[in-house]
Amino acid sequence: MRIAYDVTPLSHPRTGVGTYILGTLAGMAQASRGEHELVAFGPVSVRGRSVLDAAIAGLPVERRNVTVPFAHAVRRTWSRAAKPPAERFVGRFDALHFTDWMYPPQRAGVRATMVHDLGPLKFPERLHPRTVRMHTANARQASRCDVVFTNAEYTAADIVETLSIPRERIRVAHPGVDEAFVPEGERHAARRPYAFTTATGDWRKNLATLRAAWPQLEDELALVSLEGLGYVPHEQLPPLYRGAEVFIYPSRFEGFGMPVVEAMACGVPTVVSSHPSLDEAAGDAAVRADPDSPDELAAAVREAIARRDELVPRGLAHSRRFSWLETGRIHLQGYADAL
Repeated sequence: MRIAYDVTPLSHPRTGVGTYILGTLAGMAQASRGEHELVAFGPVSVRGRSVLDAAIAGLPVERRNVTVPFAHAVRRTWSRAAKPPAERFVGRFDALHFTDWMYPPQRAGVRATMVHDLGPLKFPERLHPRTVRMHTANARQASRCDVVFTNAEYTAADIVETLSIPRERIRVAHPGVDEAFVPEGERHAARRPYAFTTATGDWRKNLATLRAAWPQLEDELALVSLEGLGYVPHEQLPPLYRGAEVFIYPSRFEGFGMPVVEAMACGVPTVVSSHPSLDEAAGDAAVRADPDSPDELAAAVREAIARRDELVPRGLAHSRRFSWLETGRIHLQGYADAL
């Protein structure tokens, strides 16, 4: 197969979506063993082009990225105009996989996309209107796809219920864990023991409730958050996980929750929101707590530290279930099944 794969989100500083795209692309390359052609494509800005090129450097993929001014506007205009077809830029392909940044037209071949979660459709009042419009348009496009990938069974059920897409057209491809996330290695240097969280001020990520819990814990632990540190490149996350006494993920809603398994893979006991969207990421290896209860979060932190000897081995075993190679295999099989 020749697969055209949209990599435009990698033209921005990497978030969970970018990590998933990069991991999937690497996993497909590894799984295909040269049998399939992978084409990374997308219109990106002048500044974003260097970020994108650095992200996919070393991957055995053909590059068909176009540098354009006002890249966001170009992507949306191309999607709405439904012309010219993607074949004009990337040549013939057997499958085209687009992201939630655009939905380019195509003449032929399998049409595929990824739905990470339906948060923008379920909580539109919590997000910027432009974000809601973009994700709503792409969710509608998903209903026209031959195959829709998602990262969790929870989200697959949500897609069936909310978008009325038949379950047989959906493939669940859990995220993998990068090889850098291991217990051995550099640890973040801190003046005293700390808890680490990737929660932010975003309503869904829920740093506010965690901060409300912290007066009960501040004599025992410092709280280190990404919001306090500023943007942390993906490759600098493992030392932060490893150095922590506990990792806390108080999200109110997720597609999967990749930081949970990253922390487990680094040998850290974890406290995870009790929202069911995090069941697959947490497995039986985390202490769960109501994300809207500061008291429950504080108690869960103490419990996780006390149960460290039990939770760390469980977390390591659980995290080993997730590999980018398997993610890539599921994508390749999904395209093949839809041909």
